[in-house]
Amino acid sequence: MPFLVACTLALGGVALPTPAYGVTTEIDAEPDEYQQKIEQTSETYDKATARVAELEQQIADNEKKIAQIEADLPDQMERGADAWRALYLLQRESGGLIEFILNAENFNEFLISIEYLDRIQQQNASEIDQLKTMKSELDAAQTSLTDAKAQASQEQESAEAALKEAQALREEAQRKAQEDAVRQAEQAAAATPEAKAQNQETNNTAPGEQEATPEPTPPQNESSSTPPAVVEPPTSDNADWSSDKATFVAQWSGRIDAYLAGSPLAGQGTTFASAAWDYGVDPRWSPAISTTESTKGAYCAYPHNAWGWGQISWGSWEEAIDAHVRGLARGYGYTISVEAAKKYCPPNWEHWYNVTLAQMNMI
Repeated sequence: MPFLVACTLALGGVALPTPAYGVTTEIDAEPDEYQQKIEQTSETYDKATARVAELEQQIADNEKKIAQIEADLPDQMERGADAWRALYLLQRESGGLIEFILNAENFNEFLISIEYLDRIQQQNASEIDQLKTMKSELDAAQTSLTDAKAQASQEQESAEAALKEAQALREEAQRKAQEDAVRQAEQAAAATPEAKAQNQETNNTAPGEQEATPEPTPPQNESSSTPPAVVEPPTSDNADWSSDKATFVAQWSGRIDAYLAGSPLAGQGTTFASAAWDYGVDPRWSPAISTTESTKGAYCAYPHNAWGWGQISWGSWEEAIDAHVRGLARGYGYTISVEAAKKYCPPNWEHWYNVTLAQMNMI
C-alpha cells in the first residue's frame, strides 16, 4: 500500500519518521447509508438556500425596477397625454393639413410638408407607445415580484426542513461517534501489557497473602520497540450542530485559522469548516492530522497532500481539504478513534492517536 509519510515514533527523545502503510483506499470510499443521508441533506440545503438567495436577488431587482418605472411614469403620462391631444388636433385639422400640403409651390416643398407632418405624428405615437410599454413593464414586474415572493417562501420552507434533518443527523453522528471512541479507548487501555499484568497479579494473589517478589526484568536494549502508549478517550468537539451552515462555519473558521496561522495551510479555516459541515465531521480532525502528517502542510511528499495520504496529489488546498474531509467521513467516521488510528497509521497507531488528539485539543 502507498507510503504514509509522517507517522512518527519517539525514539531516544527524538521524533523520527517511520514507514507506515495505511489504508488509503478510503480516499474514494463509497458512503454508507447513514453518510449518504448526511451528504444528501447538505446538497439539499445548499440548493435550497442558493435558490432562496437567487429569488431574493430577483425580488430586489423587481422592486428596483418597479420603483424606477413608478418614478418615471408621471412624466411619461404627461407626455403621452400631450401626444394624444396633438394627434387629435392633427386628425381634426386633417382637411386644412391636406390643403396645406396641396398648396406647396413645388415638389420639394410638398415632400418637406409631408415629412414634417409625419415626424409630428410619429413622435406623438412614440410617446404613447412608450407609455403603454412602461405600463406593461410595470404590470409584469409586479406579477414577477408576487410570484418570486411566493417561490421564496416555499424554498425557505424547504431549506428549513433540510436544515432540521441535517442538524438531527449530525447531532446523532456526533453523539454515537463520541460514545464509540470513548469505549474503544477504554478497551485499548485495558488491553495494554501493564493493565493485563496488574489484572493477572490481582487474580493470582489471594486475600491476606503477601505478594510474591517479582522476578527482575532484564534491561531492555535501546533498539527494542517502545511499549504502546496509553490512549486517552477523545474529548468532544462540542460542535453546535443546531446552528445553520453559515453560523457553524463562522464559529469554526476563526478557530481553525488561528491554529493554522503561519503555515502553508493558513487562511483555510473556512474551507475546513465548510467541508466539516458538508460531510458531518469533527471540524478539528482534518487540520490536526495535517500537523501530525506534514507539520500543517510544510512537508508534503505530493502537492497539497498534507495528510500523508498515499501517492495522490491535488491541484489546490481547497480541492485537497474537501477530498480529505470526505474521505474521513466515509472511511474513518465522525472523529478520531482507536479503530480509525489503526486504519490510518497501523504500524504506530498509539502514537499517531495521541499526537493527533493532542493537536485536536489545541483547536
